[in-house]
Formats: sequence, C-alpha cells, structure tokens
Amino acid sequence: MQAHFKLISALLLSLNLFSTGHAQNRKELLKTKLDSVFSQLFKADEPGGAILIQQGNDVLYENSFGLADIKTGEKFTSKTVSNLGSISKTFVSYGILMLQDQKKLSTDDPILKFFPDFKNKDLGTKIKLKHLLSHSSGIPDLRKVDQDSVFYLTAKDEENFKPLLSANALEFEPGTKFSYSNPAYNGLALIIEKTSGMKWQRFITQNIFTPSGMKNSRITDGGFPDKNVAHGYVLRNKVYQEYDYGESPTFAAAGNGGVWSSIDDLKKYISAINECKFTKCSVIRQSETLSQPSVWKGEKPVYHTGTWFVHQGFYADIKTEESVNTIEHAGDQGGFKSHLIMIPGKNMSIVWLTNNNTFITGPIRRILLQLKYID
Repeated sequence: MQAHFKLISALLLSLNLFSTGHAQNRKELLKTKLDSVFSQLFKADEPGGAILIQQGNDVLYENSFGLADIKTGEKFTSKTVSNLGSISKTFVSYGILMLQDQKKLSTDDPILKFFPDFKNKDLGTKIKLKHLLSHSSGIPDLRKVDQDSVFYLTAKDEENFKPLLSANALEFEPGTKFSYSNPAYNGLALIIEKTSGMKWQRFITQNIFTPSGMKNSRITDGGFPDKNVAHGYVLRNKVYQEYDYGESPTFAAAGNGGVWSSIDDLKKYISAINECKFTKCSVIRQSETLSQPSVWKGEKPVYHTGTWFVHQGFYADIKTEESVNTIEHAGDQGGFKSHLIMIPGKNMSIVWLTNNNTFITGPIRRILLQLKYID
C-alpha cells in the first residue's frame, strides 16, 4: 500500500513538473514570437510603444519598443505616459455611472435637463444620457471641423459639444441604432461638471485615478502635457512627423480622448475594475452588461454597454476565429493608438499603447491563438 502511494505521489509530481515546464516553455515561446514581430514593427530610433499581457497576476508578456519622443531620444517604456484616445471615454462613462449611484443624476435623464439651451426642446427631452453613453442618440455631428480646422485645434469640450445643441432633426430615433459619436462624450464630460460642481478632470482624478493608484495618469484641459509624455507621430513621405496637440483638430477636447496614462497605470486600472476599487461591484457589472432596447433596429445586436464594447472575439465589427468573449475599448487620436482588452473567461487582460499610428492587436491575437492562450 505504501509503495502504491509512493508511486502515485511520484506520478503526480512528474505531471506537475511537466505542466510547470510546459507553461514556462509556452511563455518563453510567446515572448520570442512577440519580440520577433514587434522588433520589426518598431525601430529603435523611431516612435514605438509598450505592450502588457497578463493572466491573473501572472505577467505573460511585457515589453517596450522605440522612442516616446524623437527630438529628445527618450525611450518608450511601461512608465511612458501616452494619449489613450477613446479609451478615455470609459473614464467619462464611469464618472456618469458613479454619479448615478450617488443619486445625483440618472442615465434616464433627458439631456435638456443639463442643457436647457438645446434648440429643439422636444429632441432635448427625447435624448437621454443613456443614449449619449451608448452612441445611440441619433444626434448628428454638426461640427464643421474640415471647414474650420484652425478653431478646432484649440476647441475644448464645450466648443465641441455646442454645435450639437442646434440640432433640429435626428439621424434616427434615440435608442434604435448605433452611430459612434465623439462630441457626445464631450457633452457627458460637461454633465459630470454640472452635476459634481467641479471640473470633470478633477472628479475623475479624485474618484478613479487616486483609489486605483494611477499616480502618473492625467487628463488635459486644453493644453498639451508636453513634459514626461510621448508625442504622437504619423509617417509622411517616409518621415515621421508629429501629429497631436496643435496639429490634429479636436485633440484639445478631452471628454472624447483627453486621458493620458501608461502601461503601468492601466494595469492598475484593470485591477481596480476587477476588484471594484473605485466604485461598487454592481456599478462595474452594469458597465460590462449589454442591454438591447425593445425598439432596436440596428443591423447587428447591441455590442456597446455604455462603457465598453462587449462581444465574441477581439473586434466588434470584424469576425475572427477565436470564440472568447471580450470586454474592450480601443483608442485612435492623432499619431496615438491604444487598445485595452479584458477576457474574463481566461482571466486575461491585454493593453498596449503606440505613438507611431500603428494598431497592433492583430499579431497579438494571432500568436495567443496559435499558442492556445485563447480559443
């Protein structure tokens, strides 16, 4: 009996060692494959980026490439503060949801309540906060960015949202279709200010950044954070040219894309979401839950919760072979791109930032699929 027990123990130990060794080898292979891909995408003397992949508390991959600033030669690292583009909208959304939890507003409130100067009172009553949050308001983007790009180089949230107040007709009935709207989030940022009695940047800093431990994150208010941050670049005529504040119209508006953060801080953001550090778990669950209105007429089922895009696969609008369900939001502004992906079924999260106008989720997805981290 004792010999039998020893045999079973030895077999279990062997299996455990094999499993540990296999996991280690797979992680090394993941690093080798991703390093190979990204060393080709990012040159040492050109704009770059940073990537983090983790499973629970286990960091599967973390690396940085290229430069944060071509002029100074500063390298892009996991601590480099970079513009998040539309990932910023998740912070604005959480601000609204937290104020609702505090019973200071409701996502069923009409926007006329916050903007009494809305030209068409009927439309201002019909459009609710939940419609702005979920990009389903039907309100047209009446900004004339192409015709007055000089103005929009410095126009902040109020100037970007104000043209929408003169809308006299909708593109569709609120809550029936999806149409992505940047100025809607400029309006939501202003609503946070009207409700909280403080600048929305300060509200998010106090209520999300601080409890999450995001000490290096910041939100612009018109000006460009030109110290200790990455600059965004686009490749034109084989030369990288800066394309961010002062070059890219609507960049100065913050509600749609004014949050600046680093891989290190976004790791803390993900942890804070998973552990409900800055708001109740019920609010977090609400932010990750889809709800399709009974009046929905969109070609596809609802895939935006009002905070995140939630769907099967890594992309909302592109069908790919993986079957995992994801919670994600991407960002694209000036020369910056970003993506934050959470995969609850695999206890996995992925976040990356680039300042060379390159979207890099594709190779990450393919390699994770190849090595069976996802299926």
